[in-house]
Amino acid sequence: MKVGGVLSKNDNEEIHNKIIVQIAELINLKNLEPGDKLPSERMLSEKLDVSRSAVREAINKLEYYGLLKSIPQSGTFVANIGVTAMNGMVEYILGLGDPDFKSLVETRILLELKIVKLASLRRTTEDLVNIKNALEAYEEKVLNGEDAVQEDLLFHLAIANTCGNSTLNGFMLKITPEIITNFKKYHVCGDELSVVAIKEHKQIYEAIKNQETQKAREIMKVHFKTLYQYCYNIK
Repeated sequence: MKVGGVLSKNDNEEIHNKIIVQIAELINLKNLEPGDKLPSERMLSEKLDVSRSAVREAINKLEYYGLLKSIPQSGTFVANIGVTAMNGMVEYILGLGDPDFKSLVETRILLELKIVKLASLRRTTEDLVNIKNALEAYEEKVLNGEDAVQEDLLFHLAIANTCGNSTLNGFMLKITPEIITNFKKYHVCGDELSVVAIKEHKQIYEAIKNQETQKAREIMKVHFKTLYQYCYNIK
């Protein structure tokens, strides 16, 4: 449905999914192999009777999942995955919905329990400075009675940036904006929990600083306990 002349999020998703299906059908129809070039965005836009921006977003989505590869000034190519696997993955991609808060929390916990161990192994002096700065920014906001959700997540992103794994760090960066939105929506973690979190943040920092990998993981697990319980009580 259009709201004020603008397509709704569901309408946009439906259009992008149709384009994805049509691109997959085109690849099958033309028997394109890994490395073969797709028609240009302009040609696809005209052929599918949709806007170039819609084609671009659909291609970006397929590229994100590794099914296509775009090369500047060259075009878009079928990725080296195989058409059979591509067709199966397209079905799964179309079945994906927007992650709910519980899914985001579960993903964040799984990621960060691994991230904090790697961070404690690989941290540099510069990393420790960045984590401590984020910690102090969070503490200042909490003690002043201000909303510190963004500072809390920036502390955790500083740890992710320290882990030395660009894939894990990338996942954290991808889910962080949605987490911030949901924190504000559900009013997660009252003032008393924010104050407790200052102590836990400091303990996590010290464990990373001292390269105590198991201790860092255990403190992070405790740190997430209340959040994990809270999200499963959401009606």
